[in-house]
Amino acid sequence: MGAPHRVVVTGLGVVSAIGNDLKTFWESLCAGQHGFREIELVDTSTLQFQVGAEVRDLDLETPFDDSVSSLLDRFARLWLLAARQAVEASGIASKDLQDAAVITGTALGGQTTQDELFVALYRENKRRLTPFAVPRIMPSSGASQASMELGIEGPGMTISTACSSSNHAIGMAYWMVAHGAAPVALTGGSEAPFSLGHLKAWDAMRVMAPERCRPFSRDRKGLVLGEGGAALILEELDHARARGAHIHAEVRGFGMSSDAGHITRPSAKGAARAIAASLADSGLNPHEVEYVNAHGTGTLLNDSTESEALASVFGDHAATLLVSSTKSMHGHTLGATGAIEAVVTTLALENGVVPPTAGYLGPDPECPLDVVPNTAREKAIRHAISDSFAFGGLNAVLVLSRWDGA
Repeated sequence: MGAPHRVVVTGLGVVSAIGNDLKTFWESLCAGQHGFREIELVDTSTLQFQVGAEVRDLDLETPFDDSVSSLLDRFARLWLLAARQAVEASGIASKDLQDAAVITGTALGGQTTQDELFVALYRENKRRLTPFAVPRIMPSSGASQASMELGIEGPGMTISTACSSSNHAIGMAYWMVAHGAAPVALTGGSEAPFSLGHLKAWDAMRVMAPERCRPFSRDRKGLVLGEGGAALILEELDHARARGAHIHAEVRGFGMSSDAGHITRPSAKGAARAIAASLADSGLNPHEVEYVNAHGTGTLLNDSTESEALASVFGDHAATLLVSSTKSMHGHTLGATGAIEAVVTTLALENGVVPPTAGYLGPDPECPLDVVPNTAREKAIRHAISDSFAFGGLNAVLVLSRWDGA
């Protein structure tokens, strides 16, 4: 699908276990600093794992008026704080947001509220529940609240495709701006997965690492869940130039695929199809890509499958790609991960620094990649992709390029 309008990134915001603002987040990434600690939001005594990447040292109450606060689950608060950062950083005026789109991604929606209500209903035998239950639980509540708070009257939706949710959201927002459905889009996503019922479900899958997430490494033990939110302002290039906006990077393409295979086992063929589709949409050749922000969950199967997919698309060039999984620091934030990693990729392009894959113990023969082990690397990269491959075989890949003013 060709893009008649060029689309650029003019605002960024992030809330995560390794930083609640863009500066702290980027410094943590470049230092290889992870946010894995003992989970405090949930009693983990009945779980086989106790470590997660929680958002800490952030006021989630004061920034919201009482009239709004009762309607907001934790995931929506994380999204709105990131969205506010992105809007403020972009310098965009309220009048320019009226016709904007707001497209968000989340896998779980109001999981925290849902778990609390199940406890009230089934353990405490309460007969009446809060009347705010439905607006707190619904996955689209973050997008809706952002539209109301910012006066956004253009297209609005929330996409839920497990771990690819935010990448799908950003891709849809990109296509909307590129094809004239909106001049601006506020996009990204959030997740708050730390509730006992949800953690029990992950516990049963036996894919959780006991201490660290070590993507692509030998002796890796699995993933570590994280929470957070990230937001991007996407803008049609002429619109951005007309208001003198600072441009962080350009969105060049987006590709999707479905594995049509197993509900949880990833497919190298399906992942490769999405990568190839993103490159076709961008007009770039595989050899022009220099950096891959990998899905890289730290599980044995996912990392080897993604390595196979990269080899399939890039051939011999795969050996020269810089590939890092920043889930090794901010954790696997499920439906928010695409948004957080799109911010990472944008910052890498803008700053000429590739963040590392932290916690790396040594090479795995099934992952023959340069994974930028443990130490960030300075390199002026021009083109990058950001991968998201979800349970259910739903894949989404973004292509971003360094902004050179042309």
